[in-house]
Amino acid sequence: MSVDGEALRFGVEEEFLVIDRRTRATVAGAPAVIERAAARLGDRVCGEITLVQVESRTRPCTTAAELAGQIAANRAHLAAAADGGGLGVIASGTPVLGGAVPSPITEGPRQNRGNATFRGLHHEAAFCALHVHVEMADRERAVRMSNHLRPHLPVLIALGANSPYWCERDTGYASWRTLLWSRWPVAGPPPYLESAEHYDTLVATMQEAGALVDVGNVFWDIRPSAHLPTLEVRVSDVPITAEESAALAALVRALITSLLPAVDRGEDGPHLRPELLRLAYWRAARDGLSGSGVDVHTGKLLPAVELAERLLETARPGLERHGDLGRVTGWLRRLIEHGDGASRQRRAARGGGLTGVVDHLLQQTAPMPRAV
Repeated sequence: MSVDGEALRFGVEEEFLVIDRRTRATVAGAPAVIERAAARLGDRVCGEITLVQVESRTRPCTTAAELAGQIAANRAHLAAAADGGGLGVIASGTPVLGGAVPSPITEGPRQNRGNATFRGLHHEAAFCALHVHVEMADRERAVRMSNHLRPHLPVLIALGANSPYWCERDTGYASWRTLLWSRWPVAGPPPYLESAEHYDTLVATMQEAGALVDVGNVFWDIRPSAHLPTLEVRVSDVPITAEESAALAALVRALITSLLPAVDRGEDGPHLRPELLRLAYWRAARDGLSGSGVDVHTGKLLPAVELAERLLETARPGLERHGDLGRVTGWLRRLIEHGDGASRQRRAARGGGLTGVVDHLLQQTAPMPRAV
């Protein structure tokens, strides 16, 4: 719990792709969308590495209902701003149409340094994630929590899988973004961390090696935020709908809430075999929720749905405490019935090709009226 005993506050950052509504291809329209959206969202909208991406963020929230409302409102404002210029925004982990490499890069001192440092990786950075921030001002506590969260990262990948396409082809993966991200020098699952000092030493070493432009380039899937009193979980593709983003964020908060007693008792998180965690990442990225996943403790292959149900049981104390059990179990039932994001993108492609996928994403990303 928070210091005052209240529920941990949480919020999200969501990344989106900007598309031309006529061609449905990604387009370098982020600056125009941001300029128009800022009239309503202020500093809660910003750019990303490439000019085909925009990011929105919520304020800290206490309830999942409040968070869902903020996410939906942010998406509606972005959609309205894009629509005013003949553009649209879609919630997909990777581009469906367009997405030419190299992507047009956002100009500025920091991005220019990133371009010089990461080179070809920067040119293929047009992918979008959901970043969940959970209140945790104590960095030692946040680092210890990271160790307890690591085993659950592959299942979170499977639940949020929403990036089957790249360069206008089906990759055969549910989360191709996960594979793209894994090539970066400081990305993927964080190592087992002994303390906040250990974390800071690793970051300093990576900076000295030239693998970071600054501490904001620590792109591990769990990290103490560099600018907020939070622990950030950034493993998932951006989900298609606002409700899915809210449910996934509620699950992450509940998982952290459920694991806090063990963290505060000083218990070590599981020391996972790196090869099993890497294998579980790969399988989750390939199959999403529709196939099998790897148990990170045993290496055994199990149905992805079974692993997801186990995760919900682990998070149940937190879900019940926050009143989110129904919301999150309902979301999982819908995923099982209708498919993860990647499965739904492919279903749309069978009915209307890749333009049909983009049309589906446009409608689902921000279904409320554009005039807001």
